[in-house]
Amino acid sequence: MDDLRELYQETILDHNRKPRNFGPLENANREADGHNPLCGDQLTVYARVNDEGIVEDLHFEGSGCAISKASASLMTEFEKGKSLEAVRADFERFHDLVTSPPDSPAETEGLGKLAVFSGVREYPMRVKCATLAWHALRAALEDDGKTVKTE
Repeated sequence: MDDLRELYQETILDHNRKPRNFGPLENANREADGHNPLCGDQLTVYARVNDEGIVEDLHFEGSGCAISKASASLMTEFEKGKSLEAVRADFERFHDLVTSPPDSPAETEGLGKLAVFSGVREYPMRVKCATLAWHALRAALEDDGKTVKTE
């Protein structure tokens, strides 16, 4: 278990230090801001969705703790090329992963590298950090223009 925890920590640290898809997205047709006042995390998620409802590209920018930046980075990699319906389903699975009781088995099937966030459920205050980018992505895809807050 310690090897697995070490791998998880290394993945999160790597994506925090070198976030993928970081910066504005040219020709984005969806975007939403997210703010976690408890931790100070602030980010914007940019998406380009084609006429068939496929997320062609996904970026984010902002600042925050290691968990929020790593979650946003891994999310952008994971969701590119997926349908809006698949992204919504992934949101639910990811949310269930980080909010499930820590003493129950983690449901990580189909989440790939996102499984690294299963340990977040042991730290309830960090759940909002891990889910901020996901809530912003959902708001961007719904195109409601509201700032998402994790209060």
